[in-house]
Amino acid sequence: MLKQILFGTTILIANSAASAENFMDAKWAETACDAWNKNTTLTGELSGNAWIANNKGRGYKIIQMYRTECGEKTKVQLNIADKDGKAMCVYGGLPDGKKIDTSIDYIMHAKDQRWTELGNTEYGPMKAMMFGRLKFKGPKAEAMSVMGPFGVFLELAGSIPGEKGKENCPVMPETPATQEKP
Repeated sequence: MLKQILFGTTILIANSAASAENFMDAKWAETACDAWNKNTTLTGELSGNAWIANNKGRGYKIIQMYRTECGEKTKVQLNIADKDGKAMCVYGGLPDGKKIDTSIDYIMHAKDQRWTELGNTEYGPMKAMMFGRLKFKGPKAEAMSVMGPFGVFLELAGSIPGEKGKENCPVMPETPATQEKP
């Protein structure tokens, strides 16, 4: 019952937000950031714990995502920071040039079909990663320690509207290079 309520809340938030032209474009990332901030599981359960504090003193964590069909050059980014005791999304859009460190930050991608399945809660993050449906770089042990909120995030990401299909890949302007720490 609680899962259905959370899912319904996620869909309501996603559908009430401005629809992105293409799934996982810059506008979609802004919508995802707003939806994150309206989700009490994400803002509450990820605050005041090791997840939000694991930022090497930078004060934020980065989550980058893209659609496998569209390629790595179409990444979008969310920056999450502790604001007033809550894990808040403080930026959603194209990569902003901040250096990615996969010991604290996350990069993930999946095929459109898989993002849709995650959004529909056909399965959760554990199955998605175990069967290679969600490709993932980042602190895996940390993600496993917050599996509930991680699942809510993937559900949220997969349910925000936007046109899918290779013909609807976002056209991204040139952005500052983001480097991944080896």
